[in-house]
Amino acid sequence: MRSLFVLFASAATAKVMDRLASVPKGWTEVRQASPDDVVSLRVGLPQQHAAALEQAVLEVSMPGHPNYGMHLSRDQVRAYTAPTEKSVSSVVSWLAQSGVKSSVNNDWITFTADVKTANDLLNADFAWYQFEKGGSPKLRTLSYSVPDELSGSIDLIQPTTRFGQLGAKRSTIFEMQVLEPEEEDAVKADIAVAAADCNPSRVTPACIKSLYNIQYTASPEGNLVAFSSYLEEYARYSDLQSFETQYLAEAAGQNFTVQLVNGGLNDQASSDDSGEANLDVQYVLAASAPIPILEYSTGGRGPLVPTHDQPGPSSNEPYLEFLTYLLDQEDSALPQTITTSYGEEEQSVPAEYALRVCNLYMQLGARGVSVLFSSGDSGPGDSCIRESDQAPYFQPSFPAGCPYVTSVGATYNVEPEQGVSFSSGGFSSLHAQPAWQADAVKSYLGIIGSTYSAYFNASNRGFPDVAAQGYRFVVVDKGRTALLSGTSASSPVFAGVVALLNAARKSQGEPPLGFLNPWLYNNSAAFFDITSGYGSGCSGNSAFRNGARWNATAGWDPVTGLGTPDFGKLLAAAAPGVENA
Repeated sequence: MRSLFVLFASAATAKVMDRLASVPKGWTEVRQASPDDVVSLRVGLPQQHAAALEQAVLEVSMPGHPNYGMHLSRDQVRAYTAPTEKSVSSVVSWLAQSGVKSSVNNDWITFTADVKTANDLLNADFAWYQFEKGGSPKLRTLSYSVPDELSGSIDLIQPTTRFGQLGAKRSTIFEMQVLEPEEEDAVKADIAVAAADCNPSRVTPACIKSLYNIQYTASPEGNLVAFSSYLEEYARYSDLQSFETQYLAEAAGQNFTVQLVNGGLNDQASSDDSGEANLDVQYVLAASAPIPILEYSTGGRGPLVPTHDQPGPSSNEPYLEFLTYLLDQEDSALPQTITTSYGEEEQSVPAEYALRVCNLYMQLGARGVSVLFSSGDSGPGDSCIRESDQAPYFQPSFPAGCPYVTSVGATYNVEPEQGVSFSSGGFSSLHAQPAWQADAVKSYLGIIGSTYSAYFNASNRGFPDVAAQGYRFVVVDKGRTALLSGTSASSPVFAGVVALLNAARKSQGEPPLGFLNPWLYNNSAAFFDITSGYGSGCSGNSAFRNGARWNATAGWDPVTGLGTPDFGKLLAAAAPGVENA
């Protein structure tokens, strides 16, 4: 017999949490789900003190504030994010009355149920759907509801209306060129003559250190920098050893460690792509050696709202699984710096999912972790179509548009260093503009006037925040030398710089920088301002006859942010008295 709560869920008093107008393009219903098919779901509960946590994070991250650097512990953060006891008990009781056992982890409740029970609970209609290009069928519903009296206790339930599928890689590698043997020999000969000479033909570790004035050598003790690997990409020990031998002799013998998350693997013999993961580890090392490096290898795929540029199958990364794992770790186990070179269109991610993920990155910042992301490789956007109404509109990136990550754009060339055409940037459609970047963004908007004003929200968060080289990086992948381009290269370089700054602060007994952005915008003079180049996109949209472009200009711009790192000045700002030597 149905409980009173279940009756509410199927009655007019139920709140519809999400509803799709039709089956997403490219998907077909294969069959109705059997009543005894099993579905596993995760319920996100409202956090009791979310606004207070945000204020606390700003205080510990704002230079000059009395609380600057006083990062929060895991337990302190959990106290802020805890739901009310009423929310927890109401949802647990609601599930229990249908015979469903649940597991509570602070503001998340997970449960597994058969389809008949899930349909009754959520006023849903679960069925099996197949993507037209293959892959395994997915158990999904086109809508779900919860009782009105529970609507204030539930933010979201995943996965329900989110159609996702294993699919193409979505790192932000723009281009990868595997060199033929004679080309590889020519690059090595060139480097042997002038390793520190950056030029458009190739970027090396020595070039990065020379260009950005990196002379400081950190102590490895008590320091840790990490990178995230998703979608079955694994950094290879043998490739790192070869890279060190050929291009980074001073780091010879240094390796990386791996932590497995959510079914992730460390398959050193995998035939799948490994260029992204190898690029990450090799250029984090190039900038930050001898600081220890950790790879988080995360399995699974996240939800996808199909769009013109990401019609499916899903290749969205499982941020929720990774971040809940990371935030469960002891304070001493967290890296001081972490970089990720994966992302997608902001509009391809469900809004409630994107906001929840951004909140989790804020929690990492609260605990003293500096989080960096590649900004993306499509300039203002690819198709530049807003899915909600099919209007022309620029396409911000996720999670790069989250204010609590440091978004890294790309440059190329030297004398002058310029914004590279693929460097993504713009303005989030979800996140308001933070106070710490308001003056910098205002200056840029004053320069461009009304240009493109119909295609972005000028009052929202602007990105990227900073930039670094991102064109034709020398990488060893599967035993071969390759040249890789993309903001995927830029983020690990900048993360290596931040890792050095955090290590320098540790040497003085100071806490790590944590959430970086307020500090970065407060020290904009410590960057090489990039004033030429552009990020271009929207070439396939008739609303933009010749495509669209953001220009790099004096001050902040949505191609290179504040600019590229002048390490000597950044070191003086972060750890006064520590020599760049």
